[in-house]
Amino acid sequence: MIKKILLTLIILMALTINHSATPIELDDEEDLVPTSGSLRGASRFLAQHSRGLVKCNKNPRLCRAKGSPGPDCCKKKCVNVMTDKQNCGLCGKKCKHQEICCKGKCVNVMTDKRNCGGCNNRCKRGNSCVLGMCNYA
Repeated sequence: MIKKILLTLIILMALTINHSATPIELDDEEDLVPTSGSLRGASRFLAQHSRGLVKCNKNPRLCRAKGSPGPDCCKKKCVNVMTDKQNCGLCGKKCKHQEICCKGKCVNVMTDKRNCGGCNNRCKRGNSCVLGMCNYA
């Protein structure tokens, strides 16, 4: 008898934990944080829902909260326009396939002497950048 009660309690606890851990999709109409208050407490919410479920079009301040993917709001998503390949420098500016976004500019790290192989990796004076390596021989 006691084993059945204990087993039932364990199952109920497991179902409760599983249900509470399931993320919910939010509508565009819902505001996540009251507009009159601060962002206090929003960082934990953003950390739990960092898969793009948080929409910043109604409240762009969400993007500046701790745990946000970036401080800028583009197409209802928080991004960093200084590093985001789909929004490089400003919303909607996409880098080409072979380029990445460095300091808000699309660069080809395979040939750019100032960003050779990655952002801010400068080749020494007189060296060239070939295949993402400085002074390739």
